[in-house]
Amino acid sequence: MFNWNQDPHRRFNPLTREWVLVSPHRTQRPWQGQMEKTARPPAKRYDPDCYLCPGNSRAGGARNPQYTGTFVFDNDYAALKPDTPRDRFAQNDLLVAEGEPGICRVVCFSQRHDLTIANMQVPELRAVVDTWVEQYGDLGSRPFINYVEMFENRGAMMGASNPHPHCQIWSSCSLPNEVLKEQQSQLAWREEHGACLLCQYLKAEQNARDRLLDENDTWVVVVPFWAVWPFETMVLARRHTTALDQLDDAERTGLAEILQRLTARYDCLFEVPFPYTMGFHQRPTDGAPHDEWHLHLHFYPPLLRSATVRKFMVGFEMLGTPQRDLTPEAAAQRLRELAPAGAH
Repeated sequence: MFNWNQDPHRRFNPLTREWVLVSPHRTQRPWQGQMEKTARPPAKRYDPDCYLCPGNSRAGGARNPQYTGTFVFDNDYAALKPDTPRDRFAQNDLLVAEGEPGICRVVCFSQRHDLTIANMQVPELRAVVDTWVEQYGDLGSRPFINYVEMFENRGAMMGASNPHPHCQIWSSCSLPNEVLKEQQSQLAWREEHGACLLCQYLKAEQNARDRLLDENDTWVVVVPFWAVWPFETMVLARRHTTALDQLDDAERTGLAEILQRLTARYDCLFEVPFPYTMGFHQRPTDGAPHDEWHLHLHFYPPLLRSATVRKFMVGFEMLGTPQRDLTPEAAAQRLRELAPAGAH
C-alpha cells in the first residue's frame, strides 16, 4: 500500500498549478556535498561602515537621517525606474521586449544594526507592518504601478548585500511571473468553485493539522502540502483579506507577533541566524477588486540538514521538476517541537 512518508510521489500546488517530486526515502543518503560556513549575527548596534545605519552616507552622496524605528528610501541601485518608456519591441513573435517602469525602495526595520525580525519586540515589528501598509497604499496609487512586491532576503546565503535588517519593495507595471501564476489559479478556482482557493486550503490544513505550525487569532502558519524548500512555510490571514490595506488593528499586531515567533523558531532549528527569502503575495493595484486574492506570505529557507548544509536547485530540478526529500509533514513536526526562546 502506498505510504507518502516512505514512497516517492509528487504533490500538486494549486496556486501555481505545478508539481513537486517528494522522495522521503532519500533522507537516509550520506551527504558529501557542499558545506556552508555558519553565519554569525552582527555584533554591533551601530556600524560606521554600514550604508543603512543612521547618519551614514550612501551612494551618490546621499546621507541617512538620524532615524529611529523604520526608515524608507528609494533604492540607490534600483532595478526599475519610474521614467522608463513603455515601448514594445518585436521583430517577430519570438523576439519581443517591453519597457518596464517601476519604483524600488528599501525599508530599514530599525536603526539598530544588530536586530532582526526574530529578536525585535512586537511593538517595533508592528511599526514595520504599518510601514508596509503605508508603502503598499502609496506605491499602489501610482497610475503606472500595477503590483507591489515586498520581500526580505535574510543572510549572505540569500544574496543579502548588507546585514542591517531591511527589506525591499519592487513595484512594477506588469505582474511578476509567480504572481501571475497565483492570480490565474485563484481566479480559476473562484470561477469553478465559487470560493477562495486559500480560504478552502486553510480550512483543510486546520482540519488535518499535520502541517500546521503556529497560529494566533488572526494568522496561521503552515508548511504547505506542496512545499519545495526543506523548511518552507506560508503565513495566511485567517480572514479573507486581499491585501495589506485591508488589515485591521488586531490583524496588524497579529502579523507582527506571528512573524516574530516564526523567525525565532527558524533561528532555533539549527541554532544559527536562519537565512531565507520572505515575501508578500497580495492583490494587484490595477484598480480591480480582485476578490479572488487571499493575502499571504511565503518563506523560502535553503538550509537542509544543518547550519552548514543547504539545498540546491540543480539537475532534474532545473530541467524537470522541483524535488524534496524531507516531507512537509516531517518538516512541520521538527519546527513545532522547537521552543523559540526569542519569542515575546
